[in-house]
Amino acid sequence: MRIIRYVPDGEREPRVGVEDAGGIWDIGVPTVGDLLRLPLSRIRGLAEEARRRPAVARAAILLPPIDGRTEVWAAGVTYRRSRQARMEESVTADVYERVYNSQRPELFFKCAAWRVVTDGEPIGIREDSELNVPEPELGLVANQHAEIVGYVVSNDVSSRTIEGENPLYLPQAKIYAGSSALSDGIRPSWEVPAPTGLDVTLTVTRGTTTRWHGRASTAQLHRPLAELMEYLFRGDHFPEGVVLSTGTGIVPELDFTLHPGDVVTVTVQDVGVLTNTVAVGKGSFGWLANASGHGVVQRARSAAAPSPSSSSQ
Repeated sequence: MRIIRYVPDGEREPRVGVEDAGGIWDIGVPTVGDLLRLPLSRIRGLAEEARRRPAVARAAILLPPIDGRTEVWAAGVTYRRSRQARMEESVTADVYERVYNSQRPELFFKCAAWRVVTDGEPIGIREDSELNVPEPELGLVANQHAEIVGYVVSNDVSSRTIEGENPLYLPQAKIYAGSSALSDGIRPSWEVPAPTGLDVTLTVTRGTTTRWHGRASTAQLHRPLAELMEYLFRGDHFPEGVVLSTGTGIVPELDFTLHPGDVVTVTVQDVGVLTNTVAVGKGSFGWLANASGHGVVQRARSAAAPSPSSSSQ
């Protein structure tokens, strides 16, 4: 089962429902933000009750799985491989060693819900960065009560050039058009009993060639998921929930960078698959900035999104 935002064929307004191989069922709340205001027990009850009713659709346009005031945040340097990679690329390597070993985790804002792209849509790399990489991660979806409602596949696309130049440039390395992708459904937490033992894989295809492939496991996370969530909620309110991308254990070598047209596939065991094609620069994402909040208009994305730039990185 997955919790989804969707638009039925022939309609314009997004709905919230649950999906499995048998179809789609309406869950009875207007937005995912409204759903994430509720306690976990109530969310589970609504999802299970919906499945007892007749399916409302067999297929639909699937939207990003968050909306409204929900935000995406991310944790950094949570795997040993990430610590090593940040130290390799940075002129101030010791800060990454310190944050890896410190009590307080690195947490940073990634994007607002309206900036999120989803499965099948383009992801972005910056025009002013020579070295750009995907970061495949398990994403935690929490309600306003800091309960983990479910999990998504996350790609925290990043500029290694900019972050490596100075850690204070982190926001520019992380927050830009097309840099945050989430899978098009939330896998409920009650259906994933062991989130700290999930395989995560990354494949980058260039033309007909697999250009890079890597694998890790959430068992390699340096920090407990509950600890990351506790720190996130320690100093702020998230009235319509939040997504926390938990960091990556898969980092390509310094001689690898994404190219326009590359196809990036991230798979998280028991959660889902996220596939996106790389586009360059904010000009490739005007459709996202100008999209309305309405389903089919907003999801003109798949048809109206421009082809990836032919320029190289």
